[in-house]
Amino acid sequence: MTRTSLPIKQLLVTLAETPERIAEFTDGLTQTQLHTPPGPEEWSANEVLAHLRSCADVWGDCIAKILAEHRPTIRAVDPRTWIKSTDYPKQKFQSSLQVYAKQRAELLVILETLAQKDWSRRATVVGAGAALERTVESYAQRLARHERPHLKQIKRIANTMRGSQ
Repeated sequence: MTRTSLPIKQLLVTLAETPERIAEFTDGLTQTQLHTPPGPEEWSANEVLAHLRSCADVWGDCIAKILAEHRPTIRAVDPRTWIKSTDYPKQKFQSSLQVYAKQRAELLVILETLAQKDWSRRATVVGAGAALERTVESYAQRLARHERPHLKQIKRIANTMRGSQ
């Protein structure tokens, strides 16, 4: 399967819209609804948001490191492991979403001011098999691609919760 990259302008728009769309999809839901899985073996909207925050932490930190250092070596961190060191799944949804939105806005300030050549800045990622080369752009693309199905998931969860009122 070939992964299609978004043009930089569209990538920035997509990254900017994610917190807004989460807020839109979950508007009017109660704290209980936001923290309740729609079914067995499913995540609640809050658990999906916690996962997205964990990914944003890990991959956003990689972007920052690549921009701060010349060709750094980065130890791979799995966001599913990272989340265990946080309390994201226990936080109230609205405050967690606010932190996520603020973090995203801060990342966008950095990304929006990058020169074209800075999108290609590289790092070597080690610790998860063979060493890999990643760029600022590849991490930003990864964030955007990863968030798309989770946005659909949050929308579906919210619609299920509204149907159960």
